[in-house]
Amino acid sequence: MSHRMDTLADRLKDSDKPNSDDLLRQRRRDFFRSVAAVSAVAAVGSTLSSCGGGDKISFLHGVASGDPLPTAVVLWTRVTPSDELRSYDLEAEVATDDAFTNVVRRLGVTARPEQDFTAKVDVTGLDPATQYFYRFNWRTAQSPVGRTRTLPTGNVAQVRLAVFSCANYPAGFFNAYADAAAQQDVDAAVHLGDFIYEYSRAGYASQNAAALGRLSDPDAELITLSDYRRRHAQYRTDPDLQTLAASMPMIAIWDDHESANNAWRDGAENHQTATEGLWDVRKATAIRVWHEWMPTREAADPSKIWRRFDFGSLVSLHMLDTRLAGRDLQIDINNFVGVGGSFDGAGFTAALSDANRQLLGAEQTTWLQTQLQTSTATWQVLGQQVLMGRMNIPAPIALQQISVGAYAALAQKAQTAPNTLTPDEQAVLAQPSIPYNLDAWDGYAVARETVLGTARALDRNLVVLAGDTHNAWGNDLLDLQNNRCGVEFATPSVSSPGFEAVFPDEDPQVFAASVEALIGPLKYADTSRRGYLMITATAAECRGDWRFVSTTQSRTYSASTGRTMRVLPGSANRQLVD
Repeated sequence: MSHRMDTLADRLKDSDKPNSDDLLRQRRRDFFRSVAAVSAVAAVGSTLSSCGGGDKISFLHGVASGDPLPTAVVLWTRVTPSDELRSYDLEAEVATDDAFTNVVRRLGVTARPEQDFTAKVDVTGLDPATQYFYRFNWRTAQSPVGRTRTLPTGNVAQVRLAVFSCANYPAGFFNAYADAAAQQDVDAAVHLGDFIYEYSRAGYASQNAAALGRLSDPDAELITLSDYRRRHAQYRTDPDLQTLAASMPMIAIWDDHESANNAWRDGAENHQTATEGLWDVRKATAIRVWHEWMPTREAADPSKIWRRFDFGSLVSLHMLDTRLAGRDLQIDINNFVGVGGSFDGAGFTAALSDANRQLLGAEQTTWLQTQLQTSTATWQVLGQQVLMGRMNIPAPIALQQISVGAYAALAQKAQTAPNTLTPDEQAVLAQPSIPYNLDAWDGYAVARETVLGTARALDRNLVVLAGDTHNAWGNDLLDLQNNRCGVEFATPSVSSPGFEAVFPDEDPQVFAASVEALIGPLKYADTSRRGYLMITATAAECRGDWRFVSTTQSRTYSASTGRTMRVLPGSANRQLVD
């Protein structure tokens, strides 16, 4: 999302005591941190002693696993080298126990300078629905130990996914990662993008970075291959990210900040060709580094990251790219604002209704339609970046001409004392409702109708996961004829600030309640807390638990479930209920 101060969406981006569950999660976090710390110390110490100090490596960025399948999973690490001109031949070990007494796979993989000394290996021939432990060895040095899991097949009783978005290193600590790593029976982490942020050290949400010891590296905006690598490397030193990465497999996609803010197919709001070079070069660089530092299984074309993961007959998870592959340029709402703040509603509606506007692009749209048609899983889940729900609010609010509270008071006045409204107040109330965020599916209405229409025609139980906005949302997904097509669970950010930073004088609970009242399909909003989303699917329901951390400004925190909502299967039940 943009951080300019033009609209509500632009402005968004530009002390509970721990209970017994909290203490249990803390012990689990401590276990993984201690394993990682001991392993890392052993890696450095053993290499120094075995090589006489002349040839040593460490694994300072931890380990990770990702893109799990029933019989395979990708394992990842990064060597911190002593010689930046040579390659390092590693051995990846996979075992059924954390003591590695029952090793089932030993595979060679090389960490090369041209890949920034990252190393990935796709381990195949594994058993479905099985927990494995893994590590990387070089001579007597060993990486931290990681834990992963393959996907289930056949009839599956339950699938649990921890869903994340918008982890801004300088904005605060990644306590959401730590809390999720301590949860029980999580099948995978699903990251919906903004895994890193590309801004300079003085950029977005960095005002407390120095006090927190989290100043961005490098200090300039990311442009070059070295820039993107250094920023990914910095994020991977975070202990809570390392704990999460070592505790479960991750299924990830990018959003805009892995390249540049408000990116689209042929450019970005935060890219200036005259001073920063060709967009295609920067985009390709960002994609290359993302794959280097993420536990992904790369396709022949690394820019095509849409893919499907089946959790038996219960869940098909379709990961999409709404950002770089097929997206057309975002509509600029300011082009429809006239003198005195009047709004050209007809022109705006015509622009939104353009049937040629793409978000996924033709190739990816066809792919998704095929996947929805061929999958027979109970739940069809879309893992994607931006809000799909219709988020229309009065134009004066979207354009920051009036606050939510002031508009609510004006609407109340219109009901109780309409004769007292001034002409200016009547003009405010006469303005249409419009999408607050044109970077989301709201800016690509025809493309959204295609997806919703496909799911409805196929009678699929559609569940959409979204990130990007930094706030928590629960939406009913309605087409333009108000047919119920599915539901949306949107995760809050890991650390990026939400509307509480845009409206510091508003009571967050009153603000969220006002937004819920203004937006018909919106069933839940939390616009002030950071955290993540836990999705639990069974044959009987798909449930979303919004988990919130008490702070991102300290590593000492508590966590709690703020709201739980669910959807039941069947065409008569495609709506969120408590």
